[in-house]
Amino acid sequence: MDKAGIREVAKAAGVSISTVSRTFAHPEIVSEKTRRKVMQAADKLHFNISRSAAALKSGQTFRVALLMNEEITSWFNNEIFAGINSIMHEAGYDISIFQHIDTAETRRKFFVEMPVRRNVDAVFVASFAIDDKEVEQLKRINVPIIGINTPSVNGFDASVSIDDENGMYKAAQHLINLGHRHIVYACSAASETMDSSIDARGRGFIRACENAAATRPDLNWQVLTVPRGRDFADSALAALLALDSFPDAICCQMDMMAIPLVLKLERYGHRTPRDYSIIGFDDSPYADTINLTTMRQDPFAMGRTAAIKAVKLINGEQLETPHEIVQARLVLRESDALYQARK
Repeated sequence: MDKAGIREVAKAAGVSISTVSRTFAHPEIVSEKTRRKVMQAADKLHFNISRSAAALKSGQTFRVALLMNEEITSWFNNEIFAGINSIMHEAGYDISIFQHIDTAETRRKFFVEMPVRRNVDAVFVASFAIDDKEVEQLKRINVPIIGINTPSVNGFDASVSIDDENGMYKAAQHLINLGHRHIVYACSAASETMDSSIDARGRGFIRACENAAATRPDLNWQVLTVPRGRDFADSALAALLALDSFPDAICCQMDMMAIPLVLKLERYGHRTPRDYSIIGFDDSPYADTINLTTMRQDPFAMGRTAAIKAVKLINGEQLETPHEIVQARLVLRESDALYQARK
């Protein structure tokens, strides 16, 4: 099958050649309806625009894409970006950021339009998995796909990820070993549109509790799930206070939930570690300020490692270890203590 040209795309979309050209060169001046028709036609015909004359000389655009399932302002994503940039900037690359790739529309917009525009040399995917169709779309532009903390490495040329499940397993095991009897895992609901790495933490908590139950008949544990969104910490607070009996230990999906809980629960007479133990996950900013015991990960280092892999792949080099798993480390502070029966 011969490769389609701009004339064929224009004919299939029912627009002029100049409109097709504007769609790629200046999409901001083309209506959404027209842009979508052109992109759908280009995708169907497997049409790719030519790179700029400057890029043709080297065969590279010196631009990479970073896909995030949330905002870059989050601690994790900000550190990932900083880690990638510490390598890519020195290598002469710009980073295009795509946030909130967590709905059917935003995913379609990226995975259909990016292969058509073909204007990046590598794609980083942070904290979520991509399906077979999306992998197929990206493979069309023949650039490396690098995963960062992805729940699956399927379709990725390289990856570096924290072992979320084992990390939370260790966190729950720590609370169990302290003798706690009523342990709650507080977490936000899983996304309905994507497989996110953070969801593996819940599986780690459940596995630790189920393994301990055989020798700890006094162990009572439960998963407390609250809606996703900006108010998830307040939702977790309300859910905890609504329980028939307040737990003597709380295992939090992330520090962003644990830190507000420590501060707000004290207003309701629950002080850590006097009344309950609490453990977070991330070792994010302010965790040390409130003396939060947590599981430490280093997203900046993961970003750097991913970028080093990307540069090598772009240059056609083979990777000795394409996929790496990093273990979270328990950081003991002062938000946990041995279980003491309440008087």
